[in-house]
Amino acid sequence: MSSPAPDPDLLRPRLPSPLEPVDDARFTRRGVRLLLKRDDLIHPDIPGNKWRKLVPNLRAAAERGQTTLLTFGGAYSHHLRATAAAGRLLGLRTIGVVRGGELADRPLNSSLARCAADGMELHFIDRSAYRRKAEPAMAAELRERFGDCHLVPEGGSNTAAVRGCTELGRELRGAADVVAVACGTGGTLAGLAAGLAPEQRAIGFPALKGGFLDRETERLQHAAFGGRTGGWRVEERFHFGGYARLTPELHAFADDFTSRHGLTVERLYVAKMLYGLTALAEEGTLPPGTTVAAVVTGPDLSPRD
Repeated sequence: MSSPAPDPDLLRPRLPSPLEPVDDARFTRRGVRLLLKRDDLIHPDIPGNKWRKLVPNLRAAAERGQTTLLTFGGAYSHHLRATAAAGRLLGLRTIGVVRGGELADRPLNSSLARCAADGMELHFIDRSAYRRKAEPAMAAELRERFGDCHLVPEGGSNTAAVRGCTELGRELRGAADVVAVACGTGGTLAGLAAGLAPEQRAIGFPALKGGFLDRETERLQHAAFGGRTGGWRVEERFHFGGYARLTPELHAFADDFTSRHGLTVERLYVAKMLYGLTALAEEGTLPPGTTVAAVVTGPDLSPRD
């Protein structure tokens, strides 16, 4: 067994993350108060929900004496970038299993180039093999190839990560009636909802289409807490066509939000959540007198290629 991995607390996070009021006429004219939960400011290299989900896995690896992290993601995965950065900062070996075998013969995009610069070994597999990523046989194949390693699932969402995200909910107790969060794999929503007070509710805004998020979030809660926990729902209308699909309308909304409030909006997740939340306010779905906190899960790392 190798020597223990460094304690992730050495990375000095900014916790709790700031909670900032925002004066936005689209909300105030409906009697709704908007707050931004600035999880993007937790750490300059491992921000937001990536910190909250990755650190419990780093601790689990350290307890087992594992100094190699292996995880999964697409070509523009924020999770891969966060894992690579953590590896660089803590002196850990990191391996990223990337969806898309054809990418191995292409120049690295900006996101994967950042991973490589941080020392991550990139292993490209075709999409059919990638769909097997959660199977024990795939884990055995990867360990045979790369040696002893701590496997972290796509998006970082496992039981440890879900439990880590409960602290986000606890930080927001008493601060808002409704908490909105962008979702990829459901881990942040699962933990957030469990950490909120009973009278609070959470809304998850999927960045992907497919209608699987409600089922997956409940599965994660069952694994972490033994059953569905907290008041939450999924709002499926604002994925804009699926993951990494960015329309002119969404770009215009994000640019306008930046102009109004000085926050450079991350496009793949946060912009979709803020767009959907704004639509709910304008539709009257959020009753007058509601205070809503929007979780800014990360900075703008949108693809520039």
